[in-house]
Amino acid sequence: MHPDIHLALHHARAAELRAEAGAPRPVRARQGHRLRTRLGWTLVEVGLRLATRTPGPATAH
Repeated sequence: MHPDIHLALHHARAAELRAEAGAPRPVRARQGHRLRTRLGWTLVEVGLRLATRTPGPATAH
């Protein structure tokens, strides 16, 4: 591809992304993102608790 064409396509795509980033997202998408974030951090917390759990006393058989 010719460098000038590649550069023109790059500028066009960058303008599209900037316009998309400036547009507000629908409310439904924001709510789903919030729930996904809370679930993700909850899973991280559970994983850290499992990883740092201290072993209990050894049982004698």
